[in-house]
Amino acid sequence: MARGGIIEAVQHTDHLDLNLLRTFLAVYRSGSFTGAAQLLGLSQPTVTTQMRTLERQAGRELFERLPRGVAPTAVADELAARVAAPLDELASVAGPDPARSGRADPVHLAGPAELLCARALPALAPLVAEGVRLRVATGLTDHLLEELRAGRHDLVIATVRPRGRTLTALPLTDEEFVLVAAPAWAERLGGRLAAEGPSALHSVPLVTYAEDLPIARRYWRHVFGRRLSCPAALTVPDLRGVLAAVVAGAGFTVLPRYLCLDELASGALVPLHTPDDPPINTGYLVQRPGAVENPDVRRVRELLLSTGPGW
Repeated sequence: MARGGIIEAVQHTDHLDLNLLRTFLAVYRSGSFTGAAQLLGLSQPTVTTQMRTLERQAGRELFERLPRGVAPTAVADELAARVAAPLDELASVAGPDPARSGRADPVHLAGPAELLCARALPALAPLVAEGVRLRVATGLTDHLLEELRAGRHDLVIATVRPRGRTLTALPLTDEEFVLVAAPAWAERLGGRLAAEGPSALHSVPLVTYAEDLPIARRYWRHVFGRRLSCPAALTVPDLRGVLAAVVAGAGFTVLPRYLCLDELASGALVPLHTPDDPPINTGYLVQRPGAVENPDVRRVRELLLSTGPGW
């Protein structure tokens, strides 16, 4: 279809209903009728009916229905590119619902439990003291980004840059990974790691937060240039639990440096290897574009972005 064709098709109908376009944009950004319904405060059948109406008016299919959610067609991509900025500007001019009180809504922030607890929440404490209300959720990045698209969060701290064009992501912080164990294990290993390479660790229990060993596998590939072949002896779905177990002598692990700074400084943990080029992972602060912005969301976002590089 030629550029502008979808707009012209809709405009040639008897009534151009902006509500249909708003609903379309919510579906496009959330990736599902359910997510759009949550964003707009509508029922899912209402959203479905509105999208059928818009598709009938345009004479084109806008979304491919999938087992989970929907995928935009090329026609939907074109329509979104044309209407997103005007609709967002209109929402900005209209401002917040006058029926609401002057008190800002709570800011919904989500991310990895460890980074939130160790760094983000202490950084945001001054805003809470000033009256900003926070609602915090934890989880894995992929799931949290799905919820962000559905409008359940305002901001997500993500361990990977999100794919696609529906979310905006800014670099927040870099976390360095370190290979550590309690001093007793370091003494037992002696100089074997330097002499034998990572195979020297096969006799030491590996502690990790998931069965597929994501952090340790990345460390092995980046530093040693080989696959990690030893299985986990202990898995704990929280890096703070991994830290506690390794400090207590359970074995070795790979942790973000920010999480074990105190233990390294006190000697409770010892770095087993100090590579010239340690693995680094960049965390991102992700926000769903197009939402009418709560001023406290802006305050939280700006404070996180200003303090994150120092974490």
